[in-house]
Formats: sequence, structure tokens, C-alpha cells
Amino acid sequence: MFSNEINFVREIYKTKDFIPLHAPVFSGNEKKYLNECIDTTFVSYVGRFVSLFEEKIATYTGAKYAVAVVNGTCALEIALKLCGVKPGDEVLTQALTFVATSNAIAYCGANHVFIDSEKQNMGMSPEKLEEFLRQFAEIRNDGFCYNKKTNNKITACVPVHIFGHPCLIDKINNICNKYNIVVVEDAAESIGSKYCGKHTGTFGKAAILSFNGNKTITTGGGGMIITDDEQLAKKAKYITTTAKVPHPYEFFHDELGYNYRMTNVNAAIGCAQMEKLDEYIANKRETAILYKEFFTKQGIEFFTEKENCFSNYWLNIIFLKDRNQRDEFLKYTNDNGVMTRPAWTLMNKLPMYKNCLHTNLENAQWLEDRLVNIPSSVRI
Repeated sequence: MFSNEINFVREIYKTKDFIPLHAPVFSGNEKKYLNECIDTTFVSYVGRFVSLFEEKIATYTGAKYAVAVVNGTCALEIALKLCGVKPGDEVLTQALTFVATSNAIAYCGANHVFIDSEKQNMGMSPEKLEEFLRQFAEIRNDGFCYNKKTNNKITACVPVHIFGHPCLIDKINNICNKYNIVVVEDAAESIGSKYCGKHTGTFGKAAILSFNGNKTITTGGGGMIITDDEQLAKKAKYITTTAKVPHPYEFFHDELGYNYRMTNVNAAIGCAQMEKLDEYIANKRETAILYKEFFTKQGIEFFTEKENCFSNYWLNIIFLKDRNQRDEFLKYTNDNGVMTRPAWTLMNKLPMYKNCLHTNLENAQWLEDRLVNIPSSVRI
């Protein structure tokens, strides 16, 4: 049924074996740097690679500061808390995202408001965002934005650059600024991606990156908070290191802290991966061109970066005509050794988030019904 598609994927990856969705590639100095960790015995968060990795990420993204933590979910939790999100507050985000986005908001004790997506870039819809705020939001005497219906403070907005493709972050940022709502970008999947020449994650007050094993570059497990706010960065580094007051030998912690700092072992891998990042992205963008040419001939829509966008093409995307064809494609490819995956189930459909506020989600539902991720690893 979809044998041509499977054969083409096998052709570009040059294998008849199982093809994963996105496999890590270790083609640089990973072993050398890991051996240094072992030889020096600096394997936890005290080690030169942690600060070096932070410096590399800050330089690469153009952010002034970067703070390395154990994963992207923890990074988002801390970023939200340091941007003022308190229990009972409302946080605006999108229904079409990985569950970690919503979980991080829940860890803060905050309430979700799911905003619809837009089809062009697949991110949060600025129009739906503004429509919701125009109807429900007001700025009160204390200078904060509140939901007139629930009386909860609307503290933050978390737009997501899904599958590595930039969302319309400039419009989202401008809307939120009018309502005194802090923007914290979930750029977990979009290292190397840019919008209007700026790296994703550098538009709002803070942002997060992920270095999970399936990302464009990996540390095995890891995340990063990036920001231009010096005090936020200092506080993030402090509380993710258990809020321990510096002292030659005493253990004193002056507030609730978190054991969230990235280890030197993980950061060593990250430093080696950063040396290859531009090469990997160029490779993935070449794969996207091959896919586009092929799927256009097959009469299947392939997602390409839109105006003002430069994408890392973390995961390549095709759109099938409806949910039935989507499911047929998913079954056939996975049954025949080529891993493909649908978009995530919309967050408002999950048991723990089913009662959350949301706008009409017709675009997000359209995307869920048709979107399929196809193999996107760096071709060796």
C-alpha cells in the first residue's frame, strides 16, 4: 500500500534493517571527553564540561546566559517558577505539544489554558490567543493580568516550537506584552532553528532546550534554561544546585532547592555534540529536500519551513488526507520496520488535563488527525 514510501526511506538511509525515527549520532569527541571525566573523577555536576556546555549554548543561541539541568521538563518547571508562576495561576499554552510541557506547568501548581494551533507553522495561534485574552483578560490595579471569569492571575504563556519548526513567536510575544504576561518559550525541539534571524528561545523572558536521546543533539538526558536576565540565570543555577550556600565545608541551604543540575558526564557529551551541530543540521536539511521532492511526486504533502523561518527539521512531517489514511500509513510502515509516529494526543484529551480551560481546538484537531513524523536521523 505504501511500499514506495518505505523503499524510498530505505534508499536514503541505505539499509534494509529497522529504521528508527531519530537515532543519536556520536561521531566526534564524545569518548575523549567522557574519558576525561572518568580520569579526573569529575563525573557529577562539579566539572569543567558543565560550564563549558553552558557557554557553548549561550554563544550559539545568542542568549546572554544558559543554565544546564537534568532534562527539559525540569528546565521548564524552574523557568516558570522563576518567572513568577505560583499555585493557582493560569498559564497559556497549546494543546498540540508533548506532555512534558503540560507536566511542567502542573508541577508549578498552575492551571492550564490550552490555545488552538495555527496550521501554517503548527504552533500556537496568535489570533486565537488574542481572541481569548480580549474576551477573558483584564489588567487590574496591581499591574497583573487576570482571567475575569475565574479570577485567577494569568502569569505566563508557553508557546512551543514543535518538531523543530519555529512558531509565530514575534506575534505571540507582542500580544503577551500588551497584557503583562511573561513568555517562556518551549524550544525543547528547536536547537539551531531561527525565526527572523533570531534563534528560537531568545524572544521571551526565558526559554528551555532539551537534549534527550532523540533530539538533534543529545546529552543522553539533559536540558537548558536560556535567558538574557542575569538575576534569573543566577537564581536558576542556585536553586537547581539544592540552594546550597557556598562554604568550604558547611552544608547550609537557605531555601527550597532542587537537585536538578546537569552532570559533567552528560555535559561532556553535549560539548562534543555541539562541535557537530551545524554539520548535523545541514545533513538533516538535505534530507528534508529529498523528502519534499519524493512526497510531492507521490501526491502527499510534506511540511517545509515557512517565511522568515530556518528549521533544524528535527522531525520531518507529512500530512495524510484524513485520520483513516494516517492510521493506515502508521500501521503499514511500523509493521514493515520503518518507525513513524503520529502527533501527540491533544493535551485536553488526557485524563489529568481533561477539565482544563481551552479555546476551540479545531486546527489542533486537524493536525492531530493528519500529521505523521517520518524517519529524520542524521544520515551517516
